[in-house]
Formats: sequence, structure tokens, C-alpha cells
Amino acid sequence: MSVGQFVFMLHSHLPYYRKAGMWPFGEENLYECMCETYVPLLNAISELYEEEGIKAKLTVGITPILAEQLIDEHLKNGFIEYLDSRIKQVSEDLGRYPDPNVANSQHLKYLAKYYFDWFTHIKDSFINKYNKDLIGAFKKYQDLGCIEITTSGATHGFSPLLATDANLNAQFSVGSQTTKRLFGKKAKGCWLPECAYRQGYEYVGKDGQKKWRPAIELTLQNNDIEYFFTESHVIEGGSSIGNRRVVGVYGNIEYIPLPEREATGYDTYSAYWLPDAQVAVMGRNERAGYQVWSAADGYPGDGCYREFHKKDDKSGMHYWRITSPSAGLGDKMLYDPVLAMSQINLNSDHYTTLIYHLLNDYKNAKGKEGLVMVSFDTELFGHWWFEGVEFIKQVIKKLNQYLPDVEMMTAGEYIEKHPPKEAIQIPESSWGQGGHFYVWMNHLTEWMWPIIHGCEKRMSAIADAHDKMPEDKLLQRALAQLARENLLLQSSDWPFLITTWQAKDYATERFNEHVQRFELIADMIETGCINEDKLSEIESIDNCFADINYRVYKTIPEGKYPQDVEKVQLLK
Repeated sequence: MSVGQFVFMLHSHLPYYRKAGMWPFGEENLYECMCETYVPLLNAISELYEEEGIKAKLTVGITPILAEQLIDEHLKNGFIEYLDSRIKQVSEDLGRYPDPNVANSQHLKYLAKYYFDWFTHIKDSFINKYNKDLIGAFKKYQDLGCIEITTSGATHGFSPLLATDANLNAQFSVGSQTTKRLFGKKAKGCWLPECAYRQGYEYVGKDGQKKWRPAIELTLQNNDIEYFFTESHVIEGGSSIGNRRVVGVYGNIEYIPLPEREATGYDTYSAYWLPDAQVAVMGRNERAGYQVWSAADGYPGDGCYREFHKKDDKSGMHYWRITSPSAGLGDKMLYDPVLAMSQINLNSDHYTTLIYHLLNDYKNAKGKEGLVMVSFDTELFGHWWFEGVEFIKQVIKKLNQYLPDVEMMTAGEYIEKHPPKEAIQIPESSWGQGGHFYVWMNHLTEWMWPIIHGCEKRMSAIADAHDKMPEDKLLQRALAQLARENLLLQSSDWPFLITTWQAKDYATERFNEHVQRFELIADMIETGCINEDKLSEIESIDNCFADINYRVYKTIPEGKYPQDVEKVQLLK
């Protein structure tokens, strides 16, 4: 008999790195995540299905801008070059160990061989198993019922701070259609970029009359999106994330809460309808999520696991383990893969038991089955927490073999089989500091938003001026590239990286580059003087969303709702 349902959601996203630097920020960040997260995750899903007969039932969000990079030939070839360079580097370590002048060099030799085999296996999987097509591989396991793919805003634009509904709609329209094009079916679910939500609100229109700007779920519904995810405090009230250090793809980041909200009386053990549209929301289970993503108290901080920060000064290999939270880099002990896998076995035992008890306790207390939904950045597993993909695999395997009364299902399956019974109004919110918008709008980033809003309005004005698709092929190309640059400059990654100082100069430069390209192309279009050489140069760098239709940016008249807007399809 079922004790309840368990949804494991992975949100995969990286900014647009193509031809925008290599290291420490740029394409190599993508290659590291392909190597340490995306290929290993596919291998785990494949092994569960083909060797164990287990459908993983993971909900895998892949943002459209990440998917576009994973299908790009330049980046595919760059990934192989990256793997070859890593294999060459670790091969040189095999030659210099054992070294009688280096302590523990026999173990270093063992680790070098371990990494040589590991990188070689990743390369073999990418080329021979997946034919250099990771998106095709994810689609295969989607079609087999092993995973569900969800979509997001096209370039992960920060939805609540976009000034116009036309631009908000364009993010999700291009995003949803891109996911459908690449994966062969419409995505039912969506990851709101940065979990950022905004209610509808009243404002004074250009005519001086009061107008109503609809909530974000109206835009989602207009693009056939049926559900999204949010944080636990958004559903439950109380305090937001709190004074904790969180493990993520950009490192350990501290978040400070806003003042505590009054408890709502709702919990995350079910999904809810939003009041303004037929769109559902489900909140992350705080206890089950915290056990994984907390840098201090979660599994990834265990001393047995591989140390992320310390690398060999010659090869760059990670030869050390965390050892202890207080150990400095000079005091780290050498990594032991066998010990780490033993700890994964213990942690996955603990986690499956935790999930069972959360659901069983809820059922006993409430007299009905409940939902435990957890959501994480995919890149946490493998890239940051090296052993994390094996953790996911073991959790799925053990739930299937030993705890079949925990129903593991995808988010879409849950919504279909257990549709919400109540509607709930959620507040403006995000996953960031204080649970609000501070990370993306603050004294370091406030200069960006008037520029973004100016580009939004200029894009729509140009789309309105070219209501019908022009016959001039060069003008068509310019209009399409203008739309791409507008999407790219809206990426929430740029203000995030500026605020957190993870890559402040890089993010500022990237934002300004896309703005400059946007303005250059807009000038060309408005003056009727399009420089084909310059346009071709920009197209060769920013080539995402090849079939974008600029008409998606046509102005939505004041007082109109997103569902009243003509659905502009991608170009065929």
C-alpha cells in the first residue's frame, strides 16, 4: 500500500558560454558540467533502465539556452578537445608517479589511473554511446518513460522584473517551443528562472486609467505550461531560506532571510492551483531538500567526499577529499574512491529512509497520502558533489527494490494522478537571498534594468513596425538576430554573477556585449542600412534559437491578457 508520492526534480541551467571565453569563465564551465554531471547522469539513467529494469522517474529541467548549447557542433567538438586535454594531463601524472620524493605517491598513482579510466569512460560514452548528442539521449529516455523534461524561460530571464508582457511572453514562448522542437513533445512543466514569481498588480496606464497587469501564471498558461516549482517558505510562510550556507554550481553562497512571514496554514505535501490560471505549483520539501543542499549539514559536506577546491598544481586533478569542514587546503587527506562509495551507500540508505518516514508520518497524521518534492540544481550532482550522481542512482534503486510503497513519479505524472484540490495565492518570491528579488536588483545591478527595459520596448517597437514578415532575407536575418540578442541580454545570470562577485567583471562584460550588439542591429534596421559582414560576424557567435520568430515581441496592448495574444510560432 502506498504511503505517498516522491518527486525528484533536477534543474539544469548554465548561461550562454559559446565563444565567450574559455577559463576561468566561459566554455570550460560548460565542458566541466557535461563531463561531471550531464554524461554521468545519462549513464545512471541508462544503467538503471538497461541493467536493472528501473525507470528513474526523474523530472529533468533543461533550460532552452543550455539545450541549444548541448546541440551545438562547435561546443561538441570543444568538449572532446577538453576531454582529450584532461586525459593528456592525467597521463602525465601516471608518468611522474610513484615518485620517491613525494609522500603517498603510490596512492597518487592509483588516483591518476582512476581518473584516466574515468575520463576515458566519459569520452567513450559521449562519442560511442550517445553519438555526441546528449539532447537526443535525454529525449530517448523521455520517450521510454524514464524521465520527464521540463522547460523554462528561453535564456533564464528574471521574469518579475521584465517591464512588458510581450517580453515576458517571449521568454516562455521561445523557451517552450524550443523544448518542443528539441525533445519532440510539449513540456508540461516549467522551472521559473530563479524560482522568481510575481503576482498581478494594478498600475496607471498611458491614458491615465488604472490597468491590471496579470500574474505570471497567465503567461505560463498562454504557453501551455501546466505547473511549476517553488520554495517551501513560499507555500508555508514563516522564515525564508535563513542564515545558511548553500552548496551550488557557483560555490558556497550565504543567504540572509527577510523578516518572517505569518504561517499560511498550508504545507508542501500537495500541489495547489494558482488563483488566476489553471496552473499548479508545488513547493520543495524543506527537510528533504536541506539534507542534500546544505553545505554545513547535508551529505555533500562529508569528509569522505572529493574536495572541490584543491587541485594538483600540474595536472589540475582533484586528488584530495574534504577531510573535515575545518581542514585548510594544506591539511586535506588524499581521496579514496572506495571510501567515498561506501559513504554514498550509507547516505542513500539514510535518505530513502527519510523519504519513507516523511511520507508515512504525514499519512498517519493526516489520514491521507502526501507528496515529497525535492528540487536541486542538476550541476550540484557530479560537478560540485562529485559522488552525487551515484547518490541519485542509489536512491532510485533502493526505493524501487526496498521501499515500493513510496511511489516515485515525475512531476507531470503527479499532477495528472493527484490534481490539486485547493487554490493558493503565493507572494512575490525567489530562491535567492531573503526569498525575494535582492540578488538580481540591488545597488550593484540597478544600472542594468533601465537598459534591459529600454531594449524590451525598442524590440517591440521594431516588431510592431514589421508586422508582416519582410521578403528581404537580410532584413529577416537582422530581425531574428535582434530578437536573440534581446533574449541573451535578459539572462538572470548576469546580475546574479555581479551580485555574488563570482564573476563580476565577466558578467558585466557579457551583458554589455549583448546590449551593444542589440543596439547595433537595431540601428541597422531602423536606418535601413544593414551591414551584412557585421551581422554575419554576430550570427557566428550568438547562433542560438535558429528558427526564432521576432514577431513574438509584438506589443501586447494595455488591458489585454496574455491568452488574448496571437501565438507566434517559430519559423519553419
